[in-house]
Amino acid sequence: MPETVRHESELGWWEMVTRECPAPLRPYVRNYTGYSERTADPLCRREVPGTDITLILSPGPALTLPSTSDPSRPPERHRSFVAGLHNRYALVEHGGEQHGVEVRLTPIGAHLLFGLPMHELTNRVVDLEAVIGRAGDELVGRMWDVTDWDERFAVLDAAIAARLADASRPQPGVAWAWQRLHATGGRVGVGALAGELGWSHRRLIARFRESVGMPPKILARILRFDRVAARLRSVEEPLLAEVAYDCGYYDQAHLNRDFRQFAGTTPGAYLARRLPDGGGVTG
Repeated sequence: MPETVRHESELGWWEMVTRECPAPLRPYVRNYTGYSERTADPLCRREVPGTDITLILSPGPALTLPSTSDPSRPPERHRSFVAGLHNRYALVEHGGEQHGVEVRLTPIGAHLLFGLPMHELTNRVVDLEAVIGRAGDELVGRMWDVTDWDERFAVLDAAIAARLADASRPQPGVAWAWQRLHATGGRVGVGALAGELGWSHRRLIARFRESVGMPPKILARILRFDRVAARLRSVEEPLLAEVAYDCGYYDQAHLNRDFRQFAGTTPGAYLARRLPDGGGVTG
């Protein structure tokens, strides 16, 4: 059953409806979240690195993405888009209103759905049309021809299943290594992964670059960081030292270093920016 979260306050109003996809798709798609939001003022959110490829399907309005690596660059604007794996945070702004569906793809799933070497999407946000052509706009149109989230998710189920049916199969070694890395929260070493596969380090890194988008060593760090960031967003008053230890950090100083690199801030400042009712983290 879908999980629905709604919020209404002086900040504004938002609704988020999250549903798992059908079982045959779950190796490739984590879940869908339909969202609709109206806020009193423009709102900027801070999105930190994770290990999902994010697909946004939206009828508009477009979102604004300022550069966090080069503030002199003009901000990008996208409506429906694909965000590859990132090794630093992103800022996402809207002018007071947004609607859409967020699809969280595994890297292997994105590789099959889009038919691209995944390193071509790393640290990039790309318009959906540039990835799958007119089929992207047609899919959004079909989704917003119906009126509720269940129907939209059903349209999405069928579209993803059809594309996967036409896709080539994932490389078994890479799929296994990715699942092992993910299942251990990034705690398995690259040498151990390569050894269990009978591959050299070079071969493992090259295959990950093609099918996942990043080398396994940096992915292990992002997996560990992602677990911490998720805990901080979901626990009302987390104990930072306890969270750090539970997620595989040596100590809080170790956690602080990764937070500065990946989130551009400290864990305490990240906590202070949380929005209520699962609304994310302000920029």
